Amino acid sequence: MKFSLSSVLLFALATESTVASSWFGGATKAAYNKWHETELERWLSDNNVPYPTPADRKDLENLVKNNWNEKVATPYKDWDTPQLQSYLKSKGVDSKKAADTNKNSLLNSVKSYWTDGADSASESYHSVKDWIFDSWTDSQLKSFLDKNDIPAPQPRKRDTMIAAARSNYESIAKKLGQSFHYPGDWLYETWSESDLKEFLDERGVPVPQPSTRDKLIASVRRNSRLASTNLKDTAASASKSAQAAKESLGDALLDSWSDSQIKEWADKNGIKVPQGSKRNELLALARKHRSALTGDNVASSVSSAFGAATTKANNQFAQATDDVQLKGEDAFNQAVGTWSDSRLKAFLDARGVPVPQGGKKDELIKQVRLNKHKASTGWSAWTFDTWTVDNLKKYLSSSNDKAVQKAASKAGATRDDLLKQAQDSYSSASKSGGSNYASVTSYLAASTDAVKESTFDTWSDSELKSYLDSYGVKNYQGSNTNELKAMARRNAQYFRHGTNTPGAGIFASLQNGAQWVLDQLKIGAASGRKEAEYQGQKGADHVKEAGTAATNRAGEAGQKASDQVKEEL
Repeated sequence: MKFSLSSVLLFALATESTVASSWFGGATKAAYNKWHETELERWLSDNNVPYPTPADRKDLENLVKNNWNEKVATPYKDWDTPQLQSYLKSKGVDSKKAADTNKNSLLNSVKSYWTDGADSASESYHSVKDWIFDSWTDSQLKSFLDKNDIPAPQPRKRDTMIAAARSNYESIAKKLGQSFHYPGDWLYETWSESDLKEFLDERGVPVPQPSTRDKLIASVRRNSRLASTNLKDTAASASKSAQAAKESLGDALLDSWSDSQIKEWADKNGIKVPQGSKRNELLALARKHRSALTGDNVASSVSSAFGAATTKANNQFAQATDDVQLKGEDAFNQAVGTWSDSRLKAFLDARGVPVPQGGKKDELIKQVRLNKHKASTGWSAWTFDTWTVDNLKKYLSSSNDKAVQKAASKAGATRDDLLKQAQDSYSSASKSGGSNYASVTSYLAASTDAVKESTFDTWSDSELKSYLDSYGVKNYQGSNTNELKAMARRNAQYFRHGTNTPGAGIFASLQNGAQWVLDQLKIGAASGRKEAEYQGQKGADHVKEAGTAATNRAGEAGQKASDQVKEEL
């Protein structure tokens, strides 16, 4: 799901929820008090809260009320380990700490970084339209407006499209006969399944299994507000750091310049200096026009990155922030280029993509790359791919087939033996259907979350190497256990999601964008230092010393600003 990051930063910074009612203030009713019964049922279903059918409205509302705080204010309590890790990475937490596999430890870490209060989280649902479009791409906004015959705002920039979507949101819903307090699937009618899956992948949200369009939309809808909040928080932090860097670099140069240097610099840049100005007045004047000090391109770059939308395809900032996504896609392309034919076919089969009959490897790789964002269609024989020996034995033991049960207790059975038996058992049940298949899918639905919690943690080196062999990976010779696990996880993640690090894309791009702005500031500072040195050559020795001081102090300020950006991101 490709964003123009300069546009993303615009709506992330400019969007502020304007909610008419206050949760604990003037308003006395919760947002869901005015929801239709179908909206109450939809919210309960989205959040996996069982509810009776039929049920009267009061019962549904009480169920929402009883689960509201946990699901809306502290949703992270239901997250699995990868999602907790992804959230911490998005907050710039030390990679070793974020890689912690102890769920309780991760929960405590997430809690310490969680800034969304119960009142603000609840209050936001009084006006969903104020944030529901924040996480949409430009193309998705355009498609939504075109689909609903909303005249294209001119110029068609992100902020104008979001404004048009918000202002027409309720009228569109009414025209379609749909609710809008907690919107249904109608809102995502123009999204493809790949769009939905990519939204979840980029934010580290597990794709529901088995994956259907309804379940994908439910997961996107449930996570949309958090996506908006995280995006704005990250962008605001990046903007603050870039501004601090700019001011710090500028101050370091100005403080080291003599009065005559400031006057000459002002004259060169067309800045009028009142006669008889004292040093503090000269410094104030220079700071007012500091954009010229740090380079002509920096002010416009910061503006376009953090304050104004741009549609230029060759925008430098957009190119820089796209680098992260391009690198991720390149890594995926390189990985699948080494996969075995059986792995490539399995990737396509798990997504319902027809496998080219008698296709050569190049054709298989091409199809995999074309479908890298397509959601897997549900359970398959490959569901067991990363299950441990114990998980496989438990599954086989649960079978109604005596022969399958016997295989689970067979002495000396390797993981590969158990995996093949589990895959054969599943394939047989899926073909025959009926109660056997229902029993299998019921077991899988109940076990999948528990299974993925500890993927590869308990595997032996020989099991890890065998798993890597199934991908055609042969460069593991001399690798230790942790390195083998890392390779296994990387390939498994590619196989399941088509992307190595779900959740890292957007936030990494934002952080990369902030670093790009900082780099531009450093370039501007270097330009300023050259100016100081040039002016220093025209004056006395003490002016030369000032130029040297400018170089040193600007360098220190640049390093300090860089450290600040890294710390905050």
